[in-house]
Amino acid sequence: MKLGIVLPVYNRESYIGSALRSVLRQSDAAQLDIIVIDDGSVDGTVAAVRSFIADGAPIRLFSQANSGVTKARNAGLRRLSDDTEFVSFIDSDDISPAGRFAADLAYFKTDPALELTYSYMRMVDQIDDETLEPVAGCDDRIFRGVHLSAGIYRRSLIARIGDFDEELAQAEDTDFLFRIFEQRARFVFPDTIALYYRRHEHNLTRNVAESRREFLKAMQKSMRRRKADPTLGDLRGFIQVAHPSGDGAPLRS
Repeated sequence: MKLGIVLPVYNRESYIGSALRSVLRQSDAAQLDIIVIDDGSVDGTVAAVRSFIADGAPIRLFSQANSGVTKARNAGLRRLSDDTEFVSFIDSDDISPAGRFAADLAYFKTDPALELTYSYMRMVDQIDDETLEPVAGCDDRIFRGVHLSAGIYRRSLIARIGDFDEELAQAEDTDFLFRIFEQRARFVFPDTIALYYRRHEHNLTRNVAESRREFLKAMQKSMRRRKADPTLGDLRGFIQVAHPSGDGAPLRS
């Protein structure tokens, strides 16, 4: 099976290598097609990605003028190859845990009608970029939140949902996931931890005012859709669900 992974990036020279290595180490799980959309980086990000390509990694790099993460994600979706069966995402500063793709793709093998697996995320403030694991004793929390990388999506589901909403500068991922659950996609919630979300001072969501404003816009869009069409599904169940290993309180690795 072929898994397309969309990775938008802007000025992440210090993180992009770790993100790519975390995906590439799982090449036994599927035929990988990593689509990197460089959104006008001015640091060494592009050179870092090209070094992986030179070593034969299954990465396709595309560059565009800085246009924001939403347009970068759409650019990645437009470049999915025709034979791509499944799609996932990773952000340029996050880590895909070892074995994650094999664990979640197995659900699709047992259920041909399945459209989505949506797993847990682990939010941490320190990651060892050699081992690609959270640093022992770091502050972390495991929960099911709003993050594209938590999902593996059947290609036909992506086609049914459509592009990311380019009216949103942030929360485009929230809106996208809302539309998926509104459309009653056939899904499972595995116990897998799908990503290590790296907290740092340059996270896009550190702009709290913009993050809240855009999230509210995504919520309002969903409310309007569901009011106009009462047959749409509700959004309960995929946000802030504790992992079986804990109750959602801060954990220690």
